[in-house]
Amino acid sequence: MDSQILHGRYDIQQQLSKKAGRQTLLARDEQTQERVVVKILSFNEDFSWDDLKLFEREVATLQALSHPAIPRYLDSFELDSAQKKGFALVQTYIEAQSLDQCLQAGRSFSEAEVKQIARDLLGILTYLHGRQPPVIHRDIKPSNVLLGDRSGNSAGQVYLVDFGSVQTLAPKEASTFTVVGTYGYMPPEQFGGRAGPASDLYSLGATLIYLVTGKHPADFPQDDLRIEFEAETNLSVGFTHWLQRMVQPSLKQRFTSAEVALTALDADFSPLNALVKHSQPIASKVTLLKDAQAIEVIIPPTGVNVGTGFLGLFAIAWNSFLVAWTGGAFFIPFPINVVFLLFSLPFWGVGVGMVVTILFSLFGRTRLRIDPHQISLVSQLFGFRRNHPKPLLRQHITKLEYMKKWFTKDSDGSHMEIKPQIVIWAGTQKYELGGNGILSEPELDWLAQELSEWLGLPIVQNQP
Repeated sequence: MDSQILHGRYDIQQQLSKKAGRQTLLARDEQTQERVVVKILSFNEDFSWDDLKLFEREVATLQALSHPAIPRYLDSFELDSAQKKGFALVQTYIEAQSLDQCLQAGRSFSEAEVKQIARDLLGILTYLHGRQPPVIHRDIKPSNVLLGDRSGNSAGQVYLVDFGSVQTLAPKEASTFTVVGTYGYMPPEQFGGRAGPASDLYSLGATLIYLVTGKHPADFPQDDLRIEFEAETNLSVGFTHWLQRMVQPSLKQRFTSAEVALTALDADFSPLNALVKHSQPIASKVTLLKDAQAIEVIIPPTGVNVGTGFLGLFAIAWNSFLVAWTGGAFFIPFPINVVFLLFSLPFWGVGVGMVVTILFSLFGRTRLRIDPHQISLVSQLFGFRRNHPKPLLRQHITKLEYMKKWFTKDSDGSHMEIKPQIVIWAGTQKYELGGNGILSEPELDWLAQELSEWLGLPIVQNQP
């Protein structure tokens, strides 16, 4: 390419890529002497208004982003000369090869290196999807992922480039998506003009499949749109299952967010996380309702048992004493009786708490519900409802933890049994099932597996 200077500042050195109406050029900034990338949208016979909309969106997006693994916006300007008319975007140049170039040069990647690349890209996507509004790349593929020189055990610094297809999920834009992307790396919903955070996860999964096989995802056989790549890999079972979840054609079966996918990757994800499939134990009264849209666990009253009977007798004795105490206070001269009444209030709180616990054991229900919008855990008693903790958005769910029964010692050295429980973490809040002895271990084993499969989260078994 003949040398030319754009905008009186950018000395063009070579062409990096070219497609209809667009050019990507390597240039030297005459002011800083740094190498930069200049992307040009030309007004020619290939120009369309959708191209201009995407170009302007790329400029605006890069101006708002600040991440070490994403090219930085430097400048933008209009081209208006006899030779060229259009718009130009200037961004930092990253001296690194694309994954596509690495494979073409004969480089191969171990499973550990592929996992590192996946973690780094998921970290970038966590940043992009966490923006307000979320930023969806929509064109993750081997040529848009750069890899710096390897060092030590690292596969190399990972970069995500080319935001020319970017979409921001602003509410006002929800019905005006443009169909963009690259065949083989696009999830089915993107062909319909819709894309969300999970769409980028599909593209990332397809990119990793190309990385471990050297084969374009569109060249694999498919079963109900699912890429059947397993026969051409020699990956661990956990990583294979993780990749399968990443490229599920159905949004409902894919990981819901980059954070969830990263948690599953680090936990060596398996869809069942167990060798044995658990089913609902015989005589269990727990109700499990689930479909593609929601899962609901309803825990019925425990009814009368030894513990409830003992608590009932103790509550009768406790509250009878308080009635006598409080009644006697009315025969004590003022203001001493006020002191007695105030002193009894905490004890009344304990007494009422015992009564509520007994009534809940006889008539109360606990309901855990997760749908496309939120997670909630509600206690219900005689029409009264209490959320504990408050509902949060489903996208905040990051971890499914199962704590088996274990024993510890109290301050007197006596052994104490800690009941098993399931904990679903959403941000810093946790939603607990069990822990009070209402659910048996077989019931918790079954529910943990059902929740794991529905959420696409691994079961993290945690025992102090």
